[in-house]
Amino acid sequence: MFTYSQTTETLSQPPLGKLCLFHQRTGHSAKKITLKQGYLLLEHNKRAKLPPMNADALILAADSALRTLFATSRASRAMPVPSQQLSQQPDGLSAPTQAQTSLTETEKALSGALMRVNHVGEVCAQALYTGQALASQNPALRQKLDAACREETDHLAWTLERLNQLNSRPSLLNPLWYAGAFAIGYGAGKLGGDKLSLGFVVETENQVEAHLASHMTHLPANDLASRAIVSQMRLDEMAHARMAQKEGAVELPEPVKRLMGAAAKLMTRVAHHV
Repeated sequence: MFTYSQTTETLSQPPLGKLCLFHQRTGHSAKKITLKQGYLLLEHNKRAKLPPMNADALILAADSALRTLFATSRASRAMPVPSQQLSQQPDGLSAPTQAQTSLTETEKALSGALMRVNHVGEVCAQALYTGQALASQNPALRQKLDAACREETDHLAWTLERLNQLNSRPSLLNPLWYAGAFAIGYGAGKLGGDKLSLGFVVETENQVEAHLASHMTHLPANDLASRAIVSQMRLDEMAHARMAQKEGAVELPEPVKRLMGAAAKLMTRVAHHV
């Protein structure tokens, strides 16, 4: 998903330390924010500065945004199909059939709204992982974020294709959603370091997984195509959370989790209609 040049390595990365979440140098003194009982306490400075992006990072960020928001995403994996639509081939393998489960107009509208919300989630995932990868100086972590982003690109393509099948459309506010998620990803990586950035991955994916699970109860029972997509997306999101935990993610403070949940609910309600 990303192409990095050597100059990207020059992006400044604040040292994480043991519990340091922000780091700002002024002369020979260092200002730190420490994590104590789930709260961020500023010891010496009330402000932490976000380093500016260099030209290469800006180009990569703009390229990702344009491709996510305006280009047709190409999935590296075939779109999931329900098992009822798989036919047995002479070689023993299964292949999708053309059979489609008919939906009423009301059911199509409901499925379209839910898949639009899921598509917004994938737009945000592209932005989040792009921002985090640009902020990280760890090549191994960038590769893992790249792999997760490619899977999210599959989700982006699947949900858009399903929206077209349902005669529905993506959210009109996708540029806004993308900008907000990118700011969170890049800001968390630069101000807090890789471990805090990965903490956002874990919490985001946990909330997305719960959100997808709720969609399985709200989608029309006979919308097998949408259910197959959501089911695979849910498995991928859980794998991304496990990856972040394995890489050393720190748990976010409870107030931050609640704030993220409230923001997600607002986005879901708006994207359901707009």
